[in-house]
Amino acid sequence: MGTTTARSFNRRATVSLFSRLRTADGQSDPFPVYAQLRERGSVSPAPWGGFLVTGYASCDQILRSSAWLEPDTRWRERQGARTRWSAPSAREISRTLPALNPPEHTRVRRSAGNFDRSTIERIGLRASQVVDRLLDTVEEHLHAGEADFAALVGEELPVATIGDWLGLPSADWPRLRELTHDQVFTQELLPSASQLARSDAAMAELRAYFLDLVRERRARPGEDPVSRWISTWDALEPDRDKADEAVYFLALFVLLAALETTSTLLSTMTLLLVEDPDRWSLLAEHLDLVPAFVEEALRYDPPTHVISRIAAEDCLLEDVEVRADEMVHLMIGAAHRDPARFADPDRFDPRRRPTHLSFSGGIHYCLGAPLARLEAQTLLRQTITRLPRLTLVRRPSWAPRVAFRRLLNLDVAPA
Repeated sequence: MGTTTARSFNRRATVSLFSRLRTADGQSDPFPVYAQLRERGSVSPAPWGGFLVTGYASCDQILRSSAWLEPDTRWRERQGARTRWSAPSAREISRTLPALNPPEHTRVRRSAGNFDRSTIERIGLRASQVVDRLLDTVEEHLHAGEADFAALVGEELPVATIGDWLGLPSADWPRLRELTHDQVFTQELLPSASQLARSDAAMAELRAYFLDLVRERRARPGEDPVSRWISTWDALEPDRDKADEAVYFLALFVLLAALETTSTLLSTMTLLLVEDPDRWSLLAEHLDLVPAFVEEALRYDPPTHVISRIAAEDCLLEDVEVRADEMVHLMIGAAHRDPARFADPDRFDPRRRPTHLSFSGGIHYCLGAPLARLEAQTLLRQTITRLPRLTLVRRPSWAPRVAFRRLLNLDVAPA
């Protein structure tokens, strides 16, 4: 470990900071804690091993570099049988696209295809229709006094959009949303045993659901992504069981990626809008700022606050020695408030030049970024134009997480 980090490291103090992140106040506003972590250096030891990276430049460098790998299946197996990495849900998630490294990542990524312009336009039309319907429901609740925007819109729009695209029965959407909320604990920074157990159960149910879906689409193919992936993988993999499993992992990945983080983006973005009347007035007068507002929301409070990577070989990260196979935790929430990268970083400014790491970077740049942006911009634009100015009724509560943000409620009323 580099001498600068060795001098500044205080394990007990760092543990105390992470304990604060797990409190209700820390989950509601983790940024003062992040500021204290940054004071310990852009790269500092994590109390449980590996390193914390809080500087924007280093996070950006790691995400874009081939010298840093995902903690894939092989890495997890090397950690031993009694670690969080050996949990069934952890092993399962390690076989989805975001957790793969080349050359396997390259093969699977190509098989997934892209959200081309025609696909985005088709999904965009559907998303606009869904937003209209959901805002109708919000209006009905507002007539009675207040509405929970997170429950009525933030939770509903992503599952309706991706569920329709994948051709999933609408009756299944509520359960799939619940399972997605539970499975995310296996991707948390330091999940508890009970959280991992919830993740394991959710992942087993998701596996059964999507393998059944693949078998059904193989028997009765249609004009949907799952049917197209089956054709693609039949050409790539002669073993039909392996082909079906590859399609299952693609469908699972798309659902998980489209629901959890997008739902958080939609609710957090709306919170930023309704908690400050000046922001609502600004957008109402300048609808052209909607895309920039979304990007600033992604910087200001991203859906994912921690991304982990593994060193491919011994290296120096700034002045710190990192050994091959050691993990670094990129504290994206902290990096997005790095004063070395952003002027007045704690100020929400939709006129700021948009830049952030919310969609990761390099070969792992989020495949669904265009879809997430489309949903957020559609919702923001239609909320501003359709509803009277809304105000926050009470401060929302947050799910007990560190890495993956989630609002549990967002209660609003007419201003």
